[in-house]
Amino acid sequence: MLLLRSATPAFSRTTRGLLALWAWGILGLASAQTTLPAQQAKPAELSVGDWLVRMHQASRQRSYVGTFVISSSSGAMSSGRIWHACDGPLQVERVESLTGAPRSTFRRNDEVVIFVPESRVVRTEKRELLGMFPDLLKSSETTVPDFYSARRLGTDRVAGFEAEVVQLTPKDNLRFGYRIWSERKSGLVMKVQTLDGDSRVLEQAAFSELQLDAPVRADKLARMMAPPEGWRVERDETVRTTAAQEGWALKAAVPGFKPMSCFKRPAEGVMQWVFSDGLGAVSLFVEAYDAQRHAQEGIFASGATNTLTRRMQDWWLTAVGEVPPQTLRAFAQSLERRK
Repeated sequence: MLLLRSATPAFSRTTRGLLALWAWGILGLASAQTTLPAQQAKPAELSVGDWLVRMHQASRQRSYVGTFVISSSSGAMSSGRIWHACDGPLQVERVESLTGAPRSTFRRNDEVVIFVPESRVVRTEKRELLGMFPDLLKSSETTVPDFYSARRLGTDRVAGFEAEVVQLTPKDNLRFGYRIWSERKSGLVMKVQTLDGDSRVLEQAAFSELQLDAPVRADKLARMMAPPEGWRVERDETVRTTAAQEGWALKAAVPGFKPMSCFKRPAEGVMQWVFSDGLGAVSLFVEAYDAQRHAQEGIFASGATNTLTRRMQDWWLTAVGEVPPQTLRAFAQSLERRK
């Protein structure tokens, strides 16, 4: 995007993920049903599905090294250095944070390892749906074209590369829009802006420097994932489940958003139910109500990320997503206890 460890993250899932391989990410890229257009097709002829497939394939097929900068309308800014290597189906990434607390995050397919130097801790977890940069296409049966339209805006330059600029505009008020710069030859996404209903930029993530087809080796990056001697290893204890099994359901579906996965953390008593419309994602965190910890209800914004907190009798709901507030309200109003 997380699994989420904070109810009020600094950035949305799309941009926050750039700082840590989408290491807080909920969902991942999957093969799309749309077929790629012929090589000779002009960019203007591509549909929204075609644009997304092209970007998705570029992120899986190209090795690169680059520096990216993430900024939000709230004034927050972060940057990181990313190494991405491909070796057949094997995808390996390394991200070093350049701002804030030092962090090194590695991903080898669905395995994520985070190094925290100040505490000499290594956190490991499996994220079977974790995506790559950019984490744009999130469903193998995507209905993105039903809820977004695509319009080519022209060309621009990003980090010294020629880029096609495409705007994805939502067809209703339940989702944000996106303006995307993709490298003209390969389709690799180089810059993403998240837009509100008035096309104002809520967040931006962009490469400031990029080396395509860099001589970075997947096996070398993978060897760097081994915990150093003397460091404590913490393993994420999440269990796959279903909302029905945990006693929860939606009275009515929120248009366009499909359930993608559901996890629980037995030690913390928290269930996380994840939804996506193919671009935006929403997580519903449900836990037992605690008067000492769960005092403030409401909706809170940070860049493109909105967070809703609400008491539901003996339960506490935290809904988080890079979606408009009304979308979180729709989820909260539809969520109900079945047992």
